[in-house]
Amino acid sequence: PPTPADSEASAPGGGDAATAESGGISKKAAKKAAAAAEKEAKKAAKAAEVAARELAQQGGPDPLADRYGDAPLIMSQAQTGTVWTHVKDVDESKIGSTITLRGRVHAVRGKGKSAFLVLRQQTTTVQCVFFVDDVNVSKGMVKYVSNLTKESVVDIVGIVAKPSEGPVLSCTQTDVEMAPSSIRCISRSVPVLPFQLEDAARSETAFEAEDSTYVRVGQDTRLNHRVIDLRTPANQAIFRVQSAVCELFRDALRARDFVEIHTPKLIGGASEGGASVFKLDYMGQPACLAQSPQLYKQMAIESDLERVFEIGPVFRAEDSNTHRHLCEFTGLDMEMAIKEHYFEVLDVLDALFLHMFDGLNERFKHELQVVSQQYPYEPLKYTRPTLRLEFPEGIKMLQDAGVEDVDPLGDLSTAQERTLGELVKQKYDTDFYILHKYPAGARPFYTMPDPSNPDYSNSFDIFIRGEEIISGAQRIHDVELLTKRAVECGIEVHTIQAYIDAFKYGALPHGGGGGGLERGVM
Repeated sequence: PPTPADSEASAPGGGDAATAESGGISKKAAKKAAAAAEKEAKKAAKAAEVAARELAQQGGPDPLADRYGDAPLIMSQAQTGTVWTHVKDVDESKIGSTITLRGRVHAVRGKGKSAFLVLRQQTTTVQCVFFVDDVNVSKGMVKYVSNLTKESVVDIVGIVAKPSEGPVLSCTQTDVEMAPSSIRCISRSVPVLPFQLEDAARSETAFEAEDSTYVRVGQDTRLNHRVIDLRTPANQAIFRVQSAVCELFRDALRARDFVEIHTPKLIGGASEGGASVFKLDYMGQPACLAQSPQLYKQMAIESDLERVFEIGPVFRAEDSNTHRHLCEFTGLDMEMAIKEHYFEVLDVLDALFLHMFDGLNERFKHELQVVSQQYPYEPLKYTRPTLRLEFPEGIKMLQDAGVEDVDPLGDLSTAQERTLGELVKQKYDTDFYILHKYPAGARPFYTMPDPSNPDYSNSFDIFIRGEEIISGAQRIHDVELLTKRAVECGIEVHTIQAYIDAFKYGALPHGGGGGGLERGVM
């Protein structure tokens, strides 16, 4: 029930005293609140006046307002059946067609009653032209487009048209342009980017010009903002070329009855020997990361799989700090049983690389062209069949060219490999060749010695432009010889005993090779 005070405060004519007693506001506070309300009302009226003036300038509300603006957040609300066309497929065959595109705002500029937007999707771009006609494009739409930030994701609906002023040389789709009738922003980028994509995508030739004032985007900046750096056309293309190499590698070997396998990467002992191994604790036991799938590939052969390959991670604890050495890389490995000679392996690898080279040139020409625009290079030269040189022949070529400190029974240095590649190009007009019969002291413990000269081995390296991309050999499949070589190379036999035991029960002669995906693509 109400108290006497409640009744008094709510009674008519209770007055200020009653208001004060009941905890209400005073006259002074009421006046202050009224003044604030009046101020807000004036502010709202002024805003309405400005909005009305803008509408008046446009001749009233924008009748095309429903064709542009920020789209609702996509939360899988529905599937509309809309078909999106990829920018790379927008060509002259689609002129006159109405299509829907989704891409990033690569560039945009507005002036008066027009706006020009370059839409980018991966490695391709197309120009979208907005001209006010009050049928498909309004002043409001042009203003909206002009204020879009670079890298924002947008959907554009429009008609594909022939450019009115000739080819659009600033875009990859030069022979067409879009006449949009709708644009929706799917996700807006922040206004200030860590760096401009055009700076990160600039050609090396632009930096090398005498009057160049361009500044390179630093490597740390690129890596700290890798998600943006990978949007450059060259990086997009490089990743696709890398994917293509794996695809072609698989295709060529599967066509020859090879089986893809997946070998352990956490192992109990070094797989290659030496100190370049990442050591770790595995549940209280010492372990390391696999330096190679080598031992497992061989065990697979002796399991009667006969022909195997793997594409997988490889770890090397080498503090080399060169452009061609990585602590973690993707290995391309193959192994196969042989009947008589390790040249059987070379024959497969020869066909494999020719398949990859031809496939890249035929099926991934666009990606190669995109890479060359930023990083110019000469087309790869290769012969059929691939040139094969014995190691002593390579040594003689270096010596005849006056190269010093060449060890006939040692491995080649990086500089010597590069020089030999130049000499081979001059003499044989090829960037791709095989060097075999390496010195035994320069190869791993499991490499089969040359039967005619124990100083050498049945091994090989494959080179592109003076860079070794694959090493391989015939492997030792005799238990006594394999154990002897492991001890000579300082490997604790008990750590690879399971590997050695794999050859106790009848062993198939075999060989193979392995290299790095990144180095090959480079």
